[in-house]
Amino acid sequence: MSQFSFWLLLGLSAIIGCTASSPATDKEQEAPGERQDNFGRPYDRAKDKLLYESESHLYNVAQLTFGCDNAEAYFSRDGQSLVFQATNPAWDVACDQIFLLDPIAGVGEAPTMISTGTGRTTCSYFMPGDNEIIYASTHVADVACPETPRSVDGKYVWPVYETFDLYVADLEGRLRQQLTDLPGYDAEATVAPDGSRIVFTSDRSGDLELYTMLPDGSDVQQVTDSLGYDGGAFFSPDSKKLVFRASRPKTPEAQATYQDLLAQHLVQPSSMELYVCNVDGSDMQQVTNLGGANWAPYFHPNGQRIIFASNHHVLAHGGRQFNLFSIKIDGSDLQQITYDDAFDAFPMFSPDGSKLVFSSNRNNGGTR
Repeated sequence: MSQFSFWLLLGLSAIIGCTASSPATDKEQEAPGERQDNFGRPYDRAKDKLLYESESHLYNVAQLTFGCDNAEAYFSRDGQSLVFQATNPAWDVACDQIFLLDPIAGVGEAPTMISTGTGRTTCSYFMPGDNEIIYASTHVADVACPETPRSVDGKYVWPVYETFDLYVADLEGRLRQQLTDLPGYDAEATVAPDGSRIVFTSDRSGDLELYTMLPDGSDVQQVTDSLGYDGGAFFSPDSKKLVFRASRPKTPEAQATYQDLLAQHLVQPSSMELYVCNVDGSDMQQVTNLGGANWAPYFHPNGQRIIFASNHHVLAHGGRQFNLFSIKIDGSDLQQITYDDAFDAFPMFSPDGSKLVFSSNRNNGGTR
């Protein structure tokens, strides 16, 4: 989540690219001669200037935002709009607010802000019908931007603001409903493709766990109950499973450190793996065991693979490079998708499986 971003998240652009793999199976590929660029002309890979040579799974890479911090762009259910969070002084935004963007017509234009413009927001997502969004915000507790601690005792941390609650707003920015009001952190909400339930992260139990609820905020059910941070959950295409990131401190020292930081409303994100379970928390399966930070997972449209961000491949060199990887839900067949030398994360497939949107440091003019 953007308030949880690694330092490399500064200066990101939202990127969108067609995927070379079909939704039906990751092995089938569209014939190169059938591909078209974003203007309907025959696709020429040599002219795909934002694409790295090794990125064989992608084509038609187009930059959607330019300057400052842009992250967590998620498609509407009809695939025609993106909702995302950004910090941009040029838009009079001092800390993350929620914006709406047309990924084709709106390229290069200032997007429309649809949050309140006060407090700090995160994790927006379209509700059923595409007429409303859900997001977390601190604006009720304080209209000012909360402080953003970056390290404790020299170790990088993410803040988990205790004043985050979940709100539903229409696409004009009018608040329609507050879904949570308990003390503590409620954020990271996403919605099942069939519209049946919302999943979110909360520390209401004293630990950071996953919960689901109905779209009106009722029938809250706890999903996870293991010590550690469970977050960033998304539903499978059939709405029956969840994929999420989790830390699992094992030693007494690691557990004490985790609990001490959580008491300060902080988490240390350097060690996280991916898990899959049924929506009710049953049949819990660990998918990755790679080391480092594995996070921002999203299901491939075929429901059998997961795309995610990771630094496991560069831990020997400091771990400050994040790329996108794909893996089967049984933990096999790991494939690297992106090769930027700084940061790629927050991937999401369009509902029809034809496009992938993600945030990247590529082409950011050498900034952070």
